[in-house]
Amino acid sequence: MIFTDFAKAVAQLSDSRFQRVLFLGIGLAFGLLVLIYMALVGLISWADPSSVTLPIVGQVGWLNGFFSIGSLILMMVLSVFLMVPVASAMTSLFLDDVAQAVEHKHYPHLPDVPGPSFWDGVVDTVNFLGVLIAANIIAFALSIMFPIFTVPIFVGLNGFLLGREYFTLAAMRREGRQGAKVLRKRYSAQIWFAGCLMTVPLMVPILNLLIPILGAATFTHLYHRLAAR
Repeated sequence: MIFTDFAKAVAQLSDSRFQRVLFLGIGLAFGLLVLIYMALVGLISWADPSSVTLPIVGQVGWLNGFFSIGSLILMMVLSVFLMVPVASAMTSLFLDDVAQAVEHKHYPHLPDVPGPSFWDGVVDTVNFLGVLIAANIIAFALSIMFPIFTVPIFVGLNGFLLGREYFTLAAMRREGRQGAKVLRKRYSAQIWFAGCLMTVPLMVPILNLLIPILGAATFTHLYHRLAAR
């Protein structure tokens, strides 16, 4: 069960090797969140250089507003939406390290495999990120037309996309791209469900900083469980 996979990922938080990747991941997730937030507020500020009117915070100046407590609170609120692209962007950077830590602890009988090249991972992530952003723009338009379905649309769409990306990268380490594609099609419903379960905590400020790394570990367990069938 996917809940068992997640429980194994959480139980490994005490592993020193896993902690190193986790803390690096949290730092990078927060840094990417800040950069995306700055770009968003900067874009709004460019449209109105004198001040920026933001939800909850109200009207603030650009520099003073960004470094204020109110702006920090707003960034945490917006992280409900911004952490999805952050989680996607982090896959190529950390999934291989996380998978190695998981396999050394839970699957020590398996031989080590060479990780994908950095640039191959970056290309895959950039391509997927473009799809993710485009899909979420469409989802945002649909949520305006059907506000009562905002959460189901957000969770269902991003669960499908993140599940697809995380599982593919986890499986590619040992199956290759084509083998990962075959497994993904065979178990598409389980992968989509796992992606939805990953998307929900991404909507919780602060907790969402942990999810990209825990998600990578969970999908590594999911891959091994499905591949063993």
